[in-house]
Amino acid sequence: MSKLLEGKVAIVTGAGRGIGRGIAESMAAHGVKVVVNDLGATADGEGEDTGPANETVEAIKKAGGIAIVNGDSVASWDGAHAMVETALSTWGRIDCVINNAGILRDVIFHKLEEADFDAVVAVHLKGSFNVSRAAAPHFRKQESGAYVHMTSNSGLIGNFGQANYAAAKMAIVGLSKSIALDMSRFNVRSNCISPTAWSRLTGTIPASTDAEKERVSKIMAMTPDKIAPLATYLCSDAAKDVTGQIFAVRNNEIFLMSQNRPLRSVHDSDGWTPEKIANHAMPVLKATFYDLERSGDVFCWDPI
Repeated sequence: MSKLLEGKVAIVTGAGRGIGRGIAESMAAHGVKVVVNDLGATADGEGEDTGPANETVEAIKKAGGIAIVNGDSVASWDGAHAMVETALSTWGRIDCVINNAGILRDVIFHKLEEADFDAVVAVHLKGSFNVSRAAAPHFRKQESGAYVHMTSNSGLIGNFGQANYAAAKMAIVGLSKSIALDMSRFNVRSNCISPTAWSRLTGTIPASTDAEKERVSKIMAMTPDKIAPLATYLCSDAAKDVTGQIFAVRNNEIFLMSQNRPLRSVHDSDGWTPEKIANHAMPVLKATFYDLERSGDVFCWDPI
């Protein structure tokens, strides 16, 4: 694997802690020069602190790797371009972008404030766009590159109190697919990972009932470093034919997730009326309806 990644340069956003740090350390261990980006904000996006990013860089250097700190905000167009410029001015190229930075502002939908919706979308969706777009001209010019975006089961499946987060994470799936389609002619790949792991953000999951406490205890057993191997692989030349896909990682399990496709259809040669839909179309389609489930209902077995 090291030979497949040797000499590559990557930006890993939100790499000061948790999943991002695990990915940055894994990439560096496999020969990648890493721009460790982290604004150092709190879990809800407040404040700045370069300390966590510096800690990741020091850990990488101590292990014999090469890395540099970047403290720009992914939510800023100029900040995203500064990240790419950091890679170019330091090492002369950019090969991989890992869009991992994120915040949480969970609240039940009828209490969700506009500011909390905007803040989460700005970091997750706009941030993924900003950094991806900043790297795109360089990927195009060199006719190579890899994007890895973090989506979430909260968007792919569902969860309580996360309308802002789920909306952003589902939008990232659309962004990734569009990048994969538009950039394929330049040998540029784009994929999503839906990670399940205990981190600073998942640490905000409420655990007041016995069921919630049991769910959280299972998540705590899944460490962030379990996500890193797939992200590292997707940036390697071994993944040159892998693009436009959605993967999920849960402890030692890797899943290929489904994508929206027609499931069942109904037809009426005379056209539909609301009454005919009620009496005929919907009873047929209901047989293939998805239940109103949360991610824990779908991944209902203990992680292995």
